[in-house]
Amino acid sequence: MHIETQLAQIGTGKDKVTGAVNFPIYPATAYRHPAPGESTGFDYTRTANPTRSVLEEAIAAIEKGDGGFACASGMAAIQTIMGLFAQGDHLIVSLDLYGGTYRLFEQVLSRYGLTFSYVDLREPQLAEEAILPNTKAILVETPTNPLMQITDIGAIVEIAKRHSLLTIVDNTFMTPYYQRPLELGADLVFHSATKYLGGHNDVLAGLIVTKGQELTEKIRFLHNSIGAVLGPQDSWLLIRGMKTLAVRMERHQENALKIAHFLKTHPQVTEVFYPGLDEHHNYEAQVKQASGFSGMVSFRVRHASQVPGFLSSLQVISFAESLGGVESLCTYPATQTHADIPVEVREKVGVCDRLLRLSVGIENANDLIADLDAALNASCKSEGRES
Repeated sequence: MHIETQLAQIGTGKDKVTGAVNFPIYPATAYRHPAPGESTGFDYTRTANPTRSVLEEAIAAIEKGDGGFACASGMAAIQTIMGLFAQGDHLIVSLDLYGGTYRLFEQVLSRYGLTFSYVDLREPQLAEEAILPNTKAILVETPTNPLMQITDIGAIVEIAKRHSLLTIVDNTFMTPYYQRPLELGADLVFHSATKYLGGHNDVLAGLIVTKGQELTEKIRFLHNSIGAVLGPQDSWLLIRGMKTLAVRMERHQENALKIAHFLKTHPQVTEVFYPGLDEHHNYEAQVKQASGFSGMVSFRVRHASQVPGFLSSLQVISFAESLGGVESLCTYPATQTHADIPVEVREKVGVCDRLLRLSVGIENANDLIADLDAALNASCKSEGRES
């Protein structure tokens, strides 16, 4: 089936008892055994829950993987994956990285003996040069957060396989609707499902998808042992959100492309980052490995002093920290998503005090453009400059 059909049909036909089209929420934490040594397939809800199982089967099928695992958050998904590694192991990671992932790696997992090298994976040879005797995996964010840098997944996979390394891909921004890294040879994919997959800013969740039976069983063990699993109510909310992913992503992308072109022409904007612009670095790699560009746009204003006035002048777009919902949000990475990255590190990467990140929603594009235009002009006037 096409992915649109797969998404819309999640859970349909799974309830054999009642025939419910919308799969029920099973809040039970314990399940009766038919007899000693026998099980219905559900024993304790941390290990398996009927509602969560429907979600996990769906994401595995949509990402073309062998196992799906629903976690309490995107960070819980990353922590579960990190359980694959041991003291002394080394990972190569995208240089431009979500601040929460950086915080987990540098402030938590480093204390347990894991080490990380942050590499500009737009240039695959730099990944190969960074491989050490104790390197175990390459973790790729593509597009990156917040600079939308594109990594050629196939090129990284080729390097990883040559050196017997795992390839792990954060697919949050693209979603499986536009990009399926496992089909490109990656071993693991994860999502902050709070974002586009949930789509309505109302559920906190993370998803992992694995390729290969051995890796799937390892993650299954870690998922159950660590226990950062998704509850049944949130699993149901995520199922509901994913049913409309296809139509939402098309609108997110349509709006984002219009806004990116508008921002390129605005006198108060110096640079625009959007994978759908043909001048974007590694645009060719994006077109090769994905069927779209998603709805995230970042841009730089002329002066950092304009940022407060711009954010306070927005009327339709909300100044808020998340992304991927139907409502448009604007984030200031320097003080929000990347605040835990040392200033000298984030500025070296390019996350400066003039950078803003838009999660473009599904509203009317003209309303969003008018809001951005008014806020940019207001920020300029508040500084005593001409727009």
